[in-house]
Amino acid sequence: MKATNTKGDGYFHRVVDCQWACPAHTPVPSYIRLIAGGRYADAYLINWRSNVFPGILGRVCDRPCEPACRRGRIDQEAVAICRLKRVAADLKDDIAARLPRPPDKGNGKRVACIGAGPASLTVARDLALQGYRVSVFDNGKAPGGMVRTQIPKFRLPDSVIDEECGHILNLGVELRLDHWVGSLREFVDDPRWDAVFVGTGAPRGRDADLPGRREAAAHIHLGIEWLANVAFGHTTRISPRVIVLGGGNTAMDCCRSARRLGGSDVKVVVRSGFDEMKASPWEKEDALREQIPIINMHVPKEFVHENGKLLGVRFEIVKAEYDEQGRRNLAPTGEPEVFMECDEVLVAIGQENAFPWIEKDIGIEFGKRGLPVLDPLTHQSTLPKVFFGGDAAFGPRNIITAVAHGHQAAISIDLFCQGRKPDIRPPHDFTLTSQKMGIHEWSYDNQVSEEARKKVPVKALEKTLKDIKLELELGFDPLMACSEAERCLNCDVQTVFTPKICIECDACADICPTECITFTADGEEDELRGRLKAPARNAAQPLLISEPLKTGRIMVKDENICLHCGMCAERCPTGAWDMQAFHLETALAGKEAPRT
Repeated sequence: MKATNTKGDGYFHRVVDCQWACPAHTPVPSYIRLIAGGRYADAYLINWRSNVFPGILGRVCDRPCEPACRRGRIDQEAVAICRLKRVAADLKDDIAARLPRPPDKGNGKRVACIGAGPASLTVARDLALQGYRVSVFDNGKAPGGMVRTQIPKFRLPDSVIDEECGHILNLGVELRLDHWVGSLREFVDDPRWDAVFVGTGAPRGRDADLPGRREAAAHIHLGIEWLANVAFGHTTRISPRVIVLGGGNTAMDCCRSARRLGGSDVKVVVRSGFDEMKASPWEKEDALREQIPIINMHVPKEFVHENGKLLGVRFEIVKAEYDEQGRRNLAPTGEPEVFMECDEVLVAIGQENAFPWIEKDIGIEFGKRGLPVLDPLTHQSTLPKVFFGGDAAFGPRNIITAVAHGHQAAISIDLFCQGRKPDIRPPHDFTLTSQKMGIHEWSYDNQVSEEARKKVPVKALEKTLKDIKLELELGFDPLMACSEAERCLNCDVQTVFTPKICIECDACADICPTECITFTADGEEDELRGRLKAPARNAAQPLLISEPLKTGRIMVKDENICLHCGMCAERCPTGAWDMQAFHLETALAGKEAPRT
């Protein structure tokens, strides 16, 4: 095998699985160590640079980092990364004076952002710090987009949204609310705007076009529209018997909100199996804890009504069948159809994009599912002046992906406004710093915690189910936060190997608690993985491969099971192993790109 190339940022970045999995590449272990040390404001600012909304994401992030967490491979439960992010937001002191400020003199360029959701606000923040005059247009009453209108207040209070949107607006970003944009041409043809960013989300809920839908329309609501009406106080109650159709996070928000607005008999009915539902596992757990049954493998066939009064929904029972390619098909079981009584139905079966305000002849091409044709790297449309991000770009995703899109689009807009090619991207910065403090001492705590994952304390259900604005979760206190933070395995503190000073004593391999180090003859990867001291079964995790040593053997380390405990470096008599902290700073707008 070829020796591992550790000169760039690619390899060590992949070893930090949580950071690699985060779309915004937040340096997770760095801020977790700061939380363990009680440095909450410092931890918040690290988050703020990468993910922009630590307080929001610390409550409602989809947590792509946690399934990747190496801790989950040891004791089946990942570090509570999302909840630790909230700790940084909740326990920090006033950080306003520590936030960066835009330059005193602007660069003369103006950018319009359409939509005030997380993608647009990320673009606005990144560009404002580079001297751009940014104006954000939204038809709502307050910034935040669907983060404000679709996520219930018992999960995400307005005060958190207000604070973190405020950090961006305080950079001099202009916010124009109650502003309905009916034409993109007005922005494109207006010479005041050097570039336009579209971050309008996926605002249209998919409907259930079934018999009885039109006749019983007064009692059937699209989930995202209903949630928005609840958020703004237009809807304050619901009938006792409610059926929620759908298995995603929006369906979970709908059923839990319905319980708080008077629904005493609320059911979620899903066409898929429980494990195949799109909702996050913790969202399903929360719904079940609130006594909301989830009924699976039922396909709605008809809204049953009597002179417009909804009586219930008729369902067909199905089973999953798979073809040779593994594609799933739902086939009827032949069992009798099921009728479920209800007074109201909330339809939460998906969301779609809607661009009726973008003129067909303006120069923007649209492809599958009505989505704009974009460069996947730059987010630039076929009309060079216009860029897209968030759900408006590639369809419904999540908040942290919208933030990542915003960063990339801001880089592209900055390059475009400079008259440079947006596809020539600026590089990331990274450093490797030795943590050696003495022969057997490191500048970080390398003891592997035996603690189990901490459960987030919550308020009593009898209180929270009566008040839709009362936040359910209390968050970690400082002691719980410190204990949970210590479960982190410090995956960013890399085991750096220097082959030329290795004497092949095998002491590191002997002392390694997980047997992740093997000195062996070279070979093809598949064969090599099978004959390591602990066979490396996870092909998605890279191996650290050394140059040939003096005996002709190579050193192979399986990153999948390494604990980053540093025992190899402590035991090595020549210092061939060292523990070095890897810190990656992703490129943001304003960083110089290579010139061509």
